[in-house]
Amino acid sequence: MFSKQILLAAVAATPFALLPCHALAQDEADNEILTDVILVSADRADASVDSSEPPHQIALPADSVAIAARMPGAAAIGNGALSGQLSYRGLFGERVLGRVNGQRFATGGPNAMDPPLHYAPSILVDRIEVARGVAPVSQGPSLAGAVNAELVQVPFASGASPEVHGRFGAQYRSVDESYAVGGAVGLSTANWRIGVLASREEGDDYDFDGGTVGSSSFERTNYGVHAGMKLGDGELFAEYRRNETDPTGNPAFPMDIQYFNTDFLRGGYSGQITDTIALKLTLGHVSVRHLMDNYSLRDPDPAAMQTRATFADADTTTAEGSLRFGSPTRNVTVGGDVELTEKYVRITNPFNANFFLEAQPDLTSDRYGAFVQLRNAVGAAEFELGARLDRTEQSAGTPELGSAVPMGPRNLAIAYIASAREAADTTFDAVLRVWLPGDEVTPRLTLARKTRVPSVLERLGWLPTGASFGLADGNIYVGNQALEPETAWIAEAGFDVDAGPVSFRPTVFYRRVDDYIQGTPFDATVGVIDTPVEMVANMNGDATPLMFRNVDAELYGLDVDFTVQATQNLLFEGAASFVRAKRRDIADNLYRVPPANARLAAIWQQDRWSLGAEVTAADEQDHVSASNDETASDGYVVVGLFGSFAVADGITLDAGVENLFDAYYQPHLSGVNRVGASDVALGDRLPGPGRGVWVRTSIAF
Repeated sequence: MFSKQILLAAVAATPFALLPCHALAQDEADNEILTDVILVSADRADASVDSSEPPHQIALPADSVAIAARMPGAAAIGNGALSGQLSYRGLFGERVLGRVNGQRFATGGPNAMDPPLHYAPSILVDRIEVARGVAPVSQGPSLAGAVNAELVQVPFASGASPEVHGRFGAQYRSVDESYAVGGAVGLSTANWRIGVLASREEGDDYDFDGGTVGSSSFERTNYGVHAGMKLGDGELFAEYRRNETDPTGNPAFPMDIQYFNTDFLRGGYSGQITDTIALKLTLGHVSVRHLMDNYSLRDPDPAAMQTRATFADADTTTAEGSLRFGSPTRNVTVGGDVELTEKYVRITNPFNANFFLEAQPDLTSDRYGAFVQLRNAVGAAEFELGARLDRTEQSAGTPELGSAVPMGPRNLAIAYIASAREAADTTFDAVLRVWLPGDEVTPRLTLARKTRVPSVLERLGWLPTGASFGLADGNIYVGNQALEPETAWIAEAGFDVDAGPVSFRPTVFYRRVDDYIQGTPFDATVGVIDTPVEMVANMNGDATPLMFRNVDAELYGLDVDFTVQATQNLLFEGAASFVRAKRRDIADNLYRVPPANARLAAIWQQDRWSLGAEVTAADEQDHVSASNDETASDGYVVVGLFGSFAVADGITLDAGVENLFDAYYQPHLSGVNRVGASDVALGDRLPGPGRGVWVRTSIAF
C-alpha cells in the first residue's frame, strides 16, 4: 500500500549492514508516504517496512547508483566505475538531489566525477531512499526528487548490558577482477553507541563481448567513526568520514581521477522535546580536494602542449533546523536551512609551469531557505501540503592566467572580468500530496511547483571546456550569466495495490518545465568560427560549442513495480519505466533520456537458500536531441542468474552469473569513449559488462 514503505524484493541485497539509529528516528509520516526504500540489508527493525528478506540478485557494483537505478522511474548514467549519476523520470544531474546520511554537499569535480553517490560505497550502504516522484519541501529544493544513501552504523543496545555489534562483507567479481571488503563494528549500551566503519575496493579494466574497456579501473578507500548518545527522548549524534579515491579511470571523460580526498563532518540532535514538539538540528561540513589528468592512466600519451592536470576544491557548510508541532501524522513543521558552497578549479600543464588558468575562480553559491509543511486529513483522505522559499546568491572571482596561455582564453578572461560575475534568485516551491488509504487499494495524487537555480558551472563558467556536470558527450560548453531558474509544474497520479500475494504500484506523471537549462548551439552560424568563444573551442577540438540556455520542455510517462507470490516458494517481481521528454520551444527532444525499460525476476525460495534468474531489457532510443548531436541506441536484453545460501546464523553466501549469454549492449545513458588504447572505438558509446561470475559473503554478530 502507499501508506507503507515498499521493500523492493528485486534489490541486490546483502545482510551485512547495521541500522543507522539517528536515521530511524525520522518522522514516521515521512517513512510511510514520501519515500521508496531499497534495502541493501536484510535486517530491518522498522515495522513500517515489509519484513520479507530480499533475494540477493546482483553483484554489488562499486557505484551504488546502479542499485538506486533499480527503482521504478530511475536509470543509471554510466560515466565510469565510481562516477555514475541517477536519472529519475527523465531528469538528472543537479535536478536530482543527492545526499549521503542526509547530508547535502557540492561535488568537487567540475565534470561531476564525484556525484553524491560516489561517496556511498555499495559495500557500506544500509539502504537507499528515493523520494517518490517529488521530494517534500522539508528536504530542500530539488526539481526531480531526491536520493539519500544511508551508510552502516552501530545501533543502541537492546538491553541493559553493553553489546558488541559487527557486520562485514566481501565480494569478488570476475568481469573486472574486482574485490570489495568493508563493514562496521562498535560497542553500545542502551544510552550510548560508538562505532567505526571502513571499506576498500579495487578493480581492473572491465571486459565485454569484444574486448576490454581501457582506463576503467578503480580504487577507493573509506573509513570513519560515528557516535550517539540518548538525550531525553532523542539522540545527540556525530560522525566523521574520510573518502580517498585513488587513480580511477573515466573513459567517458577527457581526464581520469588521480584522487578525491574528501572529509565529511556532521552532527546534531533529533528527538522529542515535549509530547507534541519534535526538534531536529544538524550542522555539517564537506571538504573535497581533487586532481584529474589526461596522461597518467591512459594511452597514448597526449602531446606535451596538450597535457593537462586539473586541481579542484569544493567546500560546503550546511545548517538545518526544524520544529514539528503535533503527532507524526497530524502536525505542522516549520524549519530553515543554510547551504554555503565555495568552488575553485585550476587547469595546468605539468610540463609548463607558466601554463595555468582558473576555469572556476573562487565561485560561491550561498542559499538560505525556510519552509512550512502541514500533515493532516480531510475526511478519509490524508494529505501533506508544504511550501518553501529560498534565496540563492552566486558570485565569481577574477581568473588568473599564466604567461603561456594563448591570447584566445586571455581575451575571454578579460571580457569575463568586466562582466557582473554575480547573480541572485528568489525561488518558491510548493507540494501537495493526497492519498486515500484503503485495505487493498490506495489511490494517490501529487501536484507540485518545483524550481532549480542554475549551477555555478552553468551560469558562471567562462572558459569553453568539456565540463558539463557529467554529460560526458564530447561537446564543449560555456556558461551563461543570463540564465533564469528552472520552474517545473508537476502532476502525478496512481494507485497502490497490496492484495496479499500481489502488490502493484503504477504511476503516471507529467512535468512542464519552463526555462529548462540545456546546451544549445553557441550562435546561429553553427560551424562558422566567427566569435572568440568558437575560436577557443576550436582550439580544444570542437568547432561547434554549446552554451547553456533556457528552453521550454515537457516530460511525461509512467512507471510501475510489482511482486507476485505465485506459490509458497515461487516469487515473481519486477519494474518497468517509460518517459518521453521534448522541447516545447522547438521541434526537438531533450537530451540523454532513458528508453523504455523493464526487468523481471523469478525466485525460488526455501528456508535457507534461494535461486533465481533476472531479465533486464531496454528498448531502442531514437527520440534523441539533434541540438546536442545525440546518437540513437539499440535495444538489448541481458539475463543473470543468482543464488543465496544461509551457511549459519549470521553467515550468508551469495553467488551468481551476470550477463549469462555474454550479450553485447550499449546502454543509452552511457558516455562515449575518449580513450585511444581501448577495444572500444573513440567516440563510440561505452558497452555494458560482459559475462562474469561473482561471489559474496557476509558475517554479522
